[in-house]
Amino acid sequence: MKAAIMPVTPLQQNCSLIWCTKTMKGALVDPGGDLEKLKAGVAKAGVELEKILITHGHIDHCGESGVLAKELGLPIEGPHEADRFWISRLGEDGAKYGIRGEVFEPDRWLDDGDTVTVGDLTLEVIHCPGHTPGHVVFFHRPSKFAVVGDVLFQGSIGRTDFPMGNHQDLIDAITQKLWPLGEDVTFIPGHGPVSTFGHERKTNQFVSDYALS
Repeated sequence: MKAAIMPVTPLQQNCSLIWCTKTMKGALVDPGGDLEKLKAGVAKAGVELEKILITHGHIDHCGESGVLAKELGLPIEGPHEADRFWISRLGEDGAKYGIRGEVFEPDRWLDDGDTVTVGDLTLEVIHCPGHTPGHVVFFHRPSKFAVVGDVLFQGSIGRTDFPMGNHQDLIDAITQKLWPLGEDVTFIPGHGPVSTFGHERKTNQFVSDYALS
């Protein structure tokens, strides 16, 4: 398994290209915008895209996902259906943030415990509400690797002051669903640099063991 990060939109959201090195088939996780940049990155990596994966329904993460899916004939998997509210707002939210947004219907809504495939890889789906009610995380257990969207960042956590956000749900999702996966798990957040769960448990001002004790 390999992964590359391509920041997109004025909000510098980390769109991730993940691919199976055996088959060279891959997926874009949260292609929120800057589609020409993303297509160039995929071509440079020599990857054949087979699907789009979505962590949650915010504009910077999925505003142009439907556009890309139609153009390339790709299915969209994710997020959890509780984020239908956010996806239905993509047009108006796009106008607010100056980002193109187009409403879409995923080919598959995801639930906690589901799996998604990318080439010969299998990723586990973990429902982690709080930032949005339908936020999901993608976890590749053999590589100890996760794409966590806006649940967790290096040194911070997702905002919960948006409609349908819930701070306690977010804390519970991080501590009860992510921490048990192991301190040696490396994660790509929705914004900013990569980190590990172990580093965040030691240093994160919101969810470190010390902060929550």
